[in-house]
Amino acid sequence: MRRRSGVAASLVAREANTLYRYFGARFTRRAVMLFGVAAAALASAAATEAGSPSAHASASGDTIVVADSTVKIASSLTGLDLRFLDSLLGRSKKLRARFVPTNLVAESPSLLRLFGNSALRAPGIYSLAARSDSGAFALISMRPFSHKVAGRIGGYRIGFWPFERGTARSEQYQNPQGFIEVTPANQNTWVSEHFQLRDFLTKDQHAVWPKYLVLNERLIDKLELVIDELQNDGITVTHLSVMSGFRTPRYNAKGVGKGGRASTSRHQYGDAADVFVDNNRDGYMDDINRDGRVNTLDAAVLLRAVERVEAAHPELIGGVGVYPATRSHGPFAHIDARGHRARWGEG
Repeated sequence: MRRRSGVAASLVAREANTLYRYFGARFTRRAVMLFGVAAAALASAAATEAGSPSAHASASGDTIVVADSTVKIASSLTGLDLRFLDSLLGRSKKLRARFVPTNLVAESPSLLRLFGNSALRAPGIYSLAARSDSGAFALISMRPFSHKVAGRIGGYRIGFWPFERGTARSEQYQNPQGFIEVTPANQNTWVSEHFQLRDFLTKDQHAVWPKYLVLNERLIDKLELVIDELQNDGITVTHLSVMSGFRTPRYNAKGVGKGGRASTSRHQYGDAADVFVDNNRDGYMDDINRDGRVNTLDAAVLLRAVERVEAAHPELIGGVGVYPATRSHGPFAHIDARGHRARWGEG
């Protein structure tokens, strides 16, 4: 028997070992459901890590049925329930990574049990193997902020945050906790269903590796939810292009001035992105409102999608700005998760 998603939510909330103990293997095999293919892949990977190749997860439509052996072994491996595994996927159920500085990994015993003590010792990307790249999940262990010395890490020039040498005006403007080390080998790592690490890199120092990235999971989750809203509105989105993601303070400072970037731009904090729908990948906004033209009215469609996302998920509230085309780029929307509402631009 398969249950609908409303029942699935309550089932996921139960501890896996409780389900197994009270309802037995047969019921658990047929009734424990998770949202999204990656959630099932994650639970399946946990089972595989425990040495049970027989554990598996099967898909039917948008419902995932997890085998009882997966539930039992995932629980014994981590001491966790499936609710924790599911929560890693965010509100969109499309996240594929969790970012934690190495000096804070020890404060998350749940992650340590899943990914091992190596994540505590060295920055890197530690994956739970899955049956496909799109279903993999990774712990990205970041370099602590203290590794930045004299405005750089190694040969990569970063600069200084607006309040690094003083007192931040609010919690949202405190220095980042750490940096994701990005290399030619790992830049294609998926951080969600639609986005890779490389999408958010600062667009300078092209020949310098490794590069260092500040990225907030809340932003990625919000962008995935915006894609969902657009799709629900009948707008096909196969590629939401990130024109500008993280900007190092050094890079951001080059554009500060009248009519330019803000000195306290959210791009420096990894929770902002300038985006546009570009399904044909021509580097230009698509005509998503279908009026035969490409202009700020198309970018305003993104704004309205953000409004719906924030209404449903007020914890992701932030800024939206609509920008017109220039000689160097087409129209786009700035989206961030700064923690309070802000709106500007046309649309």
